[in-house]
Amino acid sequence: MPESKSESKVATDHEQIKRWVEERGGHPARVKGTAVEGSSGVLLIDYPGYSRTQTLESISWDEFFQGFEENKLAFLYQDKTQAGDDSRFSKLISRDSANEKGRAVSK
Repeated sequence: MPESKSESKVATDHEQIKRWVEERGGHPARVKGTAVEGSSGVLLIDYPGYSRTQTLESISWDEFFQGFEENKLAFLYQDKTQAGDDSRFSKLISRDSANEKGRAVSK
């Protein structure tokens, strides 16, 4: 069966995730006020035009990936939209749920 252009993929490789996000103009962020001592807070990727600057704060990739690993997250993303354009669809999911759903996780 041919692969759909808009098929979702899962990755845990830091360089792959960083490259994908930066190619689409995104950067790592977290929801303000969610980082308590010993916690990375609620992580997400902020894209141009989608920013909620009053509720988000930019963080470094190092800080993002520290929380990514501590929380055993995986990066769910889509390379292309149904129309074949570059997609910005992405979200962070638990690695356990990625494995349970049988998604291939690229390392």
